[in-house]
Amino acid sequence: MNISGNTIFIPGSTSGIGLALALELRARGNTVIVGGRRAELLEQIAAEHPGIHTVRIDTTDTASIASAAKQVLADHPDLNVLVTMAGVMHVEDWHTPASFLATAETTVTTNVLGPIRLIAAFVEHLQARPDATIITVSSGLAFTPLRMTPSYNASKAAIHMLSESVRLQLADTSVRVVELEPPSVRTALLPGQEDNELAMPLDEFVTEVVGLLEAQPDAKEIQVERVKFLRYGEARGDYDQVVETLNGADPHGK
Repeated sequence: MNISGNTIFIPGSTSGIGLALALELRARGNTVIVGGRRAELLEQIAAEHPGIHTVRIDTTDTASIASAAKQVLADHPDLNVLVTMAGVMHVEDWHTPASFLATAETTVTTNVLGPIRLIAAFVEHLQARPDATIITVSSGLAFTPLRMTPSYNASKAAIHMLSESVRLQLADTSVRVVELEPPSVRTALLPGQEDNELAMPLDEFVTEVVGLLEAQPDAKEIQVERVKFLRYGEARGDYDQVVETLNGADPHGK
C-alpha cells in the first residue's frame, strides 16, 4: 500500500485508534472517510478536522452497511482502501452464562461479522481498482489470550485467520490484504485503558504504524515492536511464559 494518494474508508473510526489513524493518513495526502454510528459525533469530527469526510454506518446492521457502501462509492468512486476498524471489547466471566453470553454474541457480531459484511460490501469494487488494499484489524490478543476477555481474544484470532485466508483467495486480484495487529493501546476500548501506563500511547502507536506502512508497502502484517512479544511467543518457544506475564502468575488473576 502506498502511503499517500489513496481514498480510504475507515468504519468505526470516530475515536481511538481509528480516528487517530484517519487524521494521520489524511495528513499524509490521502482522502479519508470516517464512518461511525453517531451523527452528532461525525458532525463534530467534520467541523474540527476540515477535509475529513464522514458517513453514518452501524457495522452490526447489514442494512446500514449496504446504505453506507452505496453512499461512499457514489461520493468517492476512486475508493481503493478499506480499513475494517470497528470493534468492541468486554470483560467476561465464563463460569456462568449470564455473565458472558450477551457480550460474547455482541463481540462476535461486531468484531467478526462486521468485517466480513464490510468486505462483502466493497470487495467487488476494490477488485476493479488497479491497486487496492483491505486492512483488517486483529490484536496481539489473537496470539496470546488475556484471561478476562475470552470472546475478544477469539474474535481477533478469527480475524487473523480470515486475513490469511482472504489474502490467499485474492492473490489473483489487485487487492492486497494487510493485517494490523495492535498491542494494548491507550484508548477507551476498556474502562481505564486511556490511563493505563502499561499500554502504548496512542500517538506513538499511530506514528509507528504509519511509518511501517510507508517503509513496508508490501507487508502482510503491520506489527509495532510492542506487539511482537505477544505475536511470536509460540515461535520463540516461550508461549507459556508470555501467557503468564500477560495474565499474572495466579490463574485467577489475584
